[in-house]
Amino acid sequence: MKKKLLKINKTFQALKILLLVCSILSCTMSSGAYREIDNAIDNDNFSEAVDVIIRKQENRNAMYSQKNAIMLFLDKGMLEHYAGNYAASSADLQNAERLIEEAYTKSISEGFLSYIVNDNVKEYPGEDFENIYINVFNALNYYNRNNIEGALVEIRKLSSTNGKLDLLSRKYDYKDPKTGTSLNDMLNQETGIGDLPDRKSVNFSNSALARYLGALFYQAEGNMDSARIEFNQVYRAYATQRNIYNGNVPKAVEEARDVPEGKARLNIISFTGLSPVKEEDTVIQYLPFQHPILQVATFKLPVMVTRPSQINRITAEINGADKVELELLENMGDVIQETFNARYSNMLIKTYIRTIIKYVVADVAAMAAENQNDLAGLTVAIAARLAMDASERADTRMSRYLPNKAYIGGINLDPGTYSVIIKYCNGNKVIYSERFTDVTVKSGRLNLLQSVKLK
Repeated sequence: MKKKLLKINKTFQALKILLLVCSILSCTMSSGAYREIDNAIDNDNFSEAVDVIIRKQENRNAMYSQKNAIMLFLDKGMLEHYAGNYAASSADLQNAERLIEEAYTKSISEGFLSYIVNDNVKEYPGEDFENIYINVFNALNYYNRNNIEGALVEIRKLSSTNGKLDLLSRKYDYKDPKTGTSLNDMLNQETGIGDLPDRKSVNFSNSALARYLGALFYQAEGNMDSARIEFNQVYRAYATQRNIYNGNVPKAVEEARDVPEGKARLNIISFTGLSPVKEEDTVIQYLPFQHPILQVATFKLPVMVTRPSQINRITAEINGADKVELELLENMGDVIQETFNARYSNMLIKTYIRTIIKYVVADVAAMAAENQNDLAGLTVAIAARLAMDASERADTRMSRYLPNKAYIGGINLDPGTYSVIIKYCNGNKVIYSERFTDVTVKSGRLNLLQSVKLK
């Protein structure tokens, strides 16, 4: 009798440890924490949004914990950019980029361990799309600080051979260089848990937005041959990545190539909407465990959810007369979804392994208890199942303030000073207007006007 009680006691001790681990791993950040920042953005008050972050970070319970430092620098850096604080934005985005590089190096060194630790308890490593758009917006930061060379350094980080976009296309296709064994097969061999979900590759290795900006910056530097190459790459991005670019190349791309002599080109770029965000999704799957209560497993996974925007048309009006219809250059939301899909496969495998390990522990405990008493086995199985389902949380962390779409347009003008109104519309209805006065347009230099409406 004592031996039976001892075995049951050990079973419940193991279960307590499992529940404690589940509880610890379930910590995540509430989306409600962003409400005050979102309200400031709705009112186009980006400086106030930055102030909210600074104030909340100074509280005893900081809004962004140390393990979410990348999110802090990304969110604050983007809001600083919209507010026109370009030096502060550069500092934040560079900090985010440095931490993303460190996190990637660390994940490689962790090896298999990274597959069994819940992502929520680890430092947020950043997403591939965040690492890409850091350089795009930092390039614009440098341009707005009259540093064309600095802007080109940021663009080359993306577009050069073995740059971020080139490496991204191969990042999730890892195979052992000696045996040719895929990572899935190696994990199957190590864990012995059977076939794992298939991995997806990234069908995105060329950003029309980055290439277009690169072409303009090369023109400003007087490097026309490099500008020509970058303009051609915009067309190549559209031709080879129809999953992202399913429309026509904007006319403004071709028009920006060759400005008539004596004229000055006003280039306009507008960012609209807010990028998709992660939300938790539940996937149910049958598993061949002994106890029937544990044969249906619940997997919690992040999915990208679009944030709706009313804006579907943008026009620019120059001096109350000339009108320019802006065209979509890059649907950044589609890029985000495409690059997330490959990492989703990675997260699915990690979640699959981690969930199965927890269910194995619960199954062993339930069957051990059932050998002593049917009711005890059932109690252990139900308690373990409820605890695991309630405590498992998807990692929905990410930056929240990237725009969703990038539009471009332009017009050739006589050198001079102009007033420009950017109108954000839903069909023919104007939702929002942004007025720029004293816009100086000079020949022989880059004149790039930037506008944003995150709605």
